[in-house]
Amino acid sequence: MNVYNLIIALSCVIIFSHLFNILSKRTNIPSVILLILLGIGIKFGLDAYGINQDKLIFSTLELLGVVGLIMIVLEAALDLELTKEKWPTIWKSFLVALISLGGCAFLISVIINHFYQETPLISLVYAIPLSVVSSAIVIPSVTGLMKDKKEFMIYESTFSDILGIMFFYFLTGNAETEQAGEVVYGIIGNIIITIVISFVFSYGLVLLFQRIEGEVKLFLLIAMLILIYAIGKQMHLSSLVIILTFGLVINNSKLFFVGKLQKWVKHDVIDKILDELHLVTRETAFVVRTFFFVVFGTTINLSALVNLEVLGISLMIVASFFVVRFIVLKAFFWKKSILPELMITPRGLITVLLFFSIPVELQSELFNGDIILITILSTSIIMTWGLVSFSKNTDKLPEGIKGARKISYFIERMEPDLRPVVPIKTQASSSIVPKKVEPKVEPKVEEKPETKDQSLDNSEEFEGE
Repeated sequence: MNVYNLIIALSCVIIFSHLFNILSKRTNIPSVILLILLGIGIKFGLDAYGINQDKLIFSTLELLGVVGLIMIVLEAALDLELTKEKWPTIWKSFLVALISLGGCAFLISVIINHFYQETPLISLVYAIPLSVVSSAIVIPSVTGLMKDKKEFMIYESTFSDILGIMFFYFLTGNAETEQAGEVVYGIIGNIIITIVISFVFSYGLVLLFQRIEGEVKLFLLIAMLILIYAIGKQMHLSSLVIILTFGLVINNSKLFFVGKLQKWVKHDVIDKILDELHLVTRETAFVVRTFFFVVFGTTINLSALVNLEVLGISLMIVASFFVVRFIVLKAFFWKKSILPELMITPRGLITVLLFFSIPVELQSELFNGDIILITILSTSIIMTWGLVSFSKNTDKLPEGIKGARKISYFIERMEPDLRPVVPIKTQASSSIVPKKVEPKVEPKVEEKPETKDQSLDNSEEFEGE
C-alpha cells in the first residue's frame, strides 16, 4: 500500500472517531459500535481492492495491545482520588467489581466448558476477558447520570478493568504450575514483590521528574513506564500493578508523601505534571481505542450473526452478566434503585485486548471468536437503551421543574397587566382603585398649559414692569 494512502486512511479514522464521540454524546449510542461498523466497512473496501489485510493488521496488534493496556490502566489510576469522602463509594465499587468479575468468570467458564468441551483452565482463560466491564465505554457514557451513580460507575468500571487484567495475567503466567497451592503461593509472592517494587519505583520516579527541567519530558516519563513494564514482564512480575501504583501515587501525592517526605515534594510541579499527563494519557488511550476497535471490526465475520448456535451461546453469556450483576447490586444497594446501573455492563476494549493476548499454548481451536462481537454489540445496545430510558425518566423531574419555572416566568411577564385585577390589591382598600385610575388620567396634560399660561402671565408682568 502507498504510504500516503495509509497516512490518509489513518487520519480519516481518527477524524471519524472524534465525530463518533460527538454523535455518541448526543444520542447515547456508544462510539464503539460505530467504530466496529467503520472497521467492517474498511474490510469490505480492502476485500474489494484485493488487499491482504492480515499482515497489515496483526503485525501491529501486539504492540497496540501492550501500549493500550499501559495507557488504559494509567488513565484509570490518574482518575482515582483517594479521599475519606469517597471511601464508601470506593470500597463498594471495588467489591462489586471483584465479585461480579469472579461470578461472571465462573458462569462463563461453565458455559464454554459445556458447549466446547474445553479444559477448565482454557475455559476460564476465555471467560475472564468476557467478564471485564469496559471503562472505555462506561466513563464517557455516564456523564448524564446523577453524581453518586456516575462516580460509582466510573470507579466500578475502572476497578473491573484493573482486576480483570491482573487476574488474566496471573492465570496465564501460572498456567504451567500443576498444584493449586503453588499457584496461590506464587500469586501471593508475586503480588508482594510487585507491590514493594511498585512503591519504590513510583516514589523515585515522582521525586526524579519533579526536578527535571525542560518542557519535553512527558514522553520520557511514558517511555520509562513502558520500559519498567517490559522488564517486569520479563521477570514474570505483575507489571500492571507498577503502572497502577505510580498513577495512584502521583495523583494522590499529598496522601503518600507525608511527614519528612513532604519537604522533598513540590506539589505545584507535580500538579502541573499531572495535568499534562492526564492530557497525554487520554489522547493516547483515545487513539489506541480507536484503532483497536476498527481493527477488531476488520476481523469480524458477519455470518456469525446468522449462526444460531453462536448466537445462542452468546446470549446465554450476556444473560449471565445481568444475573450476576442483579444479585451483586441488590446485595449492596437493596434499599436503593439499581437502575440504570444494572444495564450498564458493556464489554469492549479490554475484552478485545485480552482476547488477542491469550498465549498460543492456551488458545482453543473450538471457541468461536465471533462470540466476542455479539457480546460487545448486545451489551452496548442494552446499555444504550437503559441510558436513553433512564434519561427520559430523570428528565421528567427536571422538565417538570423547568416547566414550572417557565409558567412562573410567563406569570411574571403577565403580572403588570394583572395587578389591577389581583384580589389582594383590591382587598386593601377601595380607594386604591381610583388612585390607580387617576394616574392614568393625569397624562392628558391639561394642567401643563395652565402652568405655561401662568408663566407667560408672569413673564408679561415682568416685561411690563
